[in-house]
Amino acid sequence: VLSHNLCTVLNVPHDPVALEEHFRDDDEGPVSNQGYMPYLNKFILEKVQGNFDKVEFNRMCWTLCAKKNLSKSPLLISDEDAFKVWVIFNFLSEDKYPLIIVPEEIEYLLKKLTEAMGAGWQQEQFEHYKVALNSSREGLSAWELIELVGSGRFSKGMDRQTVAMAIGEVFNELILDVLKQGYMLKKGHKRKNWMERWFVLKPNVISYYVSEDLKDKKGDIMLDGNCCVEALPDKDGKKCLFLIKCLDKTFEISASDKKKKQEWIQAIQSTVSLLRAGRPPPHKEARQKRRELRQKLLAEQEELERQMRELQAANENKQKELETVRKQLEAAAARAAEEEKKRLQTQVELQDRFSLELEREKMVRQKMEEQVAQKSSELEQYLQRVRELEEMYKQLQEALEDEKQARQDEETVRKLQARLLEEESAKRAELEKWHLQQQQTIQMTEAEKQELENQRMIKEQALQVAMQQLKQLELERKEALEQYEEVKKKLETAANNTKSWKDKVAHHEGLIRLIEPGSKNPHLITNWGPAAFTEAELEQREKSWKGKKTTS
Repeated sequence: VLSHNLCTVLNVPHDPVALEEHFRDDDEGPVSNQGYMPYLNKFILEKVQGNFDKVEFNRMCWTLCAKKNLSKSPLLISDEDAFKVWVIFNFLSEDKYPLIIVPEEIEYLLKKLTEAMGAGWQQEQFEHYKVALNSSREGLSAWELIELVGSGRFSKGMDRQTVAMAIGEVFNELILDVLKQGYMLKKGHKRKNWMERWFVLKPNVISYYVSEDLKDKKGDIMLDGNCCVEALPDKDGKKCLFLIKCLDKTFEISASDKKKKQEWIQAIQSTVSLLRAGRPPPHKEARQKRRELRQKLLAEQEELERQMRELQAANENKQKELETVRKQLEAAAARAAEEEKKRLQTQVELQDRFSLELEREKMVRQKMEEQVAQKSSELEQYLQRVRELEEMYKQLQEALEDEKQARQDEETVRKLQARLLEEESAKRAELEKWHLQQQQTIQMTEAEKQELENQRMIKEQALQVAMQQLKQLELERKEALEQYEEVKKKLETAANNTKSWKDKVAHHEGLIRLIEPGSKNPHLITNWGPAAFTEAELEQREKSWKGKKTTS
């Protein structure tokens, strides 16, 4: 019956003939001669392919051993919770028989249960328990662990339902590889309607069910290294949306709030990253690291014990040798007085030599320390020099920017000066025209004198207005000239700064090469400073003025 049930649970074909053949010559019972373990290993376990339900297999093993070993004292947990603790024990126990769970794994499990219950971890209480445990044995068996969890020693103040929920949550994470689970809305592929589903995230798949009892499964989202998850903006009245992209399909999901949305996105991204890297789930990887650390510490402890034994043996040998030498010295003390004197003298010489060597070593060490200090000082000077060069480079860039801005201001002032000169020339031509017209008016007849007088008065008023405008232009020209002088001073200051920085850079081994402005064409000099036009433009303007005078 046991073999048939094992084959059924492990999806292995049962062979009754092999069973009969294995135990046919046994007259005292079916397991007395060859034993059941050889048959189990050869005809059942060697044929297992791994495509079986591990939970059902655990339940069968639990059924075989629970009734005999489970404590009869009342516990705060149900038989189902005791079964889950038993399965967790098999996951966390050491790979040697008889199976035990070491204190480090007990602490890990109790911490997980405490976090799941929302209570605070009592480290001091566990340390006292750990000290008492280490004084008697290496760890706990499965039934002792069940009794510890069921006694409520580390879950005081929690009701049975809270403890059961915590055990279920830890069981789902460690045994069923459930990385995250919860209710969310899923958009259908055909009808495009939104339905609430219970989602369960595992290392390579996301399964979704009608409810959290996991009875009515609606589908799977297969995950691999090519999958990705993206956050989506709110649309169609749905909020907290995100998208899961696979090779053949995409799934639109709506979480209950932004926090749940971010938790699911991070959990799926972490799962896909583990698949890309080919790494196991986090809890299995953590278990493996804890085991490797314990093995490493155990190996170091064994090596330390071995070295201590070797040192103790060597010490005993040395003690024996010293005892032998002492006896030999005592036997030869009478006839070795002179040799003792020589030995003392040799010892003094050796001490003197050792002192000289010690002094020499101190001098060498002092020289090395001085060299190290000198190298450190040189390195600090070099770094300071590099920082100064960097600061000079920044200041040089600022000086070049100031020079560039000064030249732009100079060009603006020159353009303004040229415009003012043109306006001044136009006003002067207009004044000359009015003057000629006034002279012609004086030569008119007396009959027209009165009329001309009136026109003259009007023109004089216009002339006065023009003179005022001319004065205004003169003031603007002076202001422009002052602005030009200021810009010129700024340009000279920038040029001086550039020159000074150029000298500093040349002094610092020429690490930076200045960018200098190109040469300019020579300018004409007027009574108000450098002209804003060339000689050819001046000749053209003179011809234009002479033409206007001839016309008037």
